[in-house]
Amino acid sequence: MLQVGMVHTLEVINEVPFGFYLDGKDKGQILLPTKNAPLGCKMGDMVHAFIYHDSDDRIIATTRRPKVFVDHCAYLKVVSITPIGAFVDWGLEKDLLVPYSEQAYPMSEGISYVVYVFCDDETGRLAASTRLSDFLYEESSEEGGTFEPKQEVDLLICGKTDMGYKAIINGSHLGLLFRDEVFKPIKIGHSMKGYIKSIREDGKINLCFQFHDPTARNTLEEQIIEDLIAHDGLSTLTDKSPADEISKRFNVSKNVYKKALGSLYKQKRILLDKIKVTLIKKTDK
Repeated sequence: MLQVGMVHTLEVINEVPFGFYLDGKDKGQILLPTKNAPLGCKMGDMVHAFIYHDSDDRIIATTRRPKVFVDHCAYLKVVSITPIGAFVDWGLEKDLLVPYSEQAYPMSEGISYVVYVFCDDETGRLAASTRLSDFLYEESSEEGGTFEPKQEVDLLICGKTDMGYKAIINGSHLGLLFRDEVFKPIKIGHSMKGYIKSIREDGKINLCFQFHDPTARNTLEEQIIEDLIAHDGLSTLTDKSPADEISKRFNVSKNVYKKALGSLYKQKRILLDKIKVTLIKKTDK
């Protein structure tokens, strides 16, 4: 069965002055306009085409690839606001509609949002939504798929909260990156690798960019000592320093850095105050 919003390999079964007709199986003949057809296209060719509805709500084909397929998420820019909703640029001639009923909050022209593309059951047309929780799983479960701690995943940052950032996990689930787990600049719409930190008792998913294991911390401790030696035993990068400065120097979160400093302090290898870190030389002990 041919699905609107996906790429299909279809046979050219008819040629007309304005394009080609493809064998759309249960959808009948589907027009592939000349401007969207591959060079040298002819009868009998098999064409990889994306299927969607044109401005007149007719099913049409194109060899252009949109920025997102049906049942997937993407970060798209609003190009116009109309009485029926917001239209976003998804890379095709006809912009994609986000109906007002599918907007978690009012959208504005010129602003980009993370949206989920779906096929409307009643009309069969494609549309988008910012109500991500209506389409994505918020818990690790058998039905939606399960995750394990330390599992590497693909993340799409989709929102910001008082606790941190919301992220889409592998295109299917929603999870949370706590603020103290973020050690590098991120913005809504950023795609990146991450890890499952833990699965809470309620099934909700906590995320992270790295694990706070003892081995990694011990390695960081030695990096801090080497950095102090290279700077005559002094550093102004304390546990009070901004997270981005810590990330630039050691590529770790502020929380991980604080734990490493704390360990070095307990080992009596450094002195620590609000404005500086001082290396304790062997003769100082």
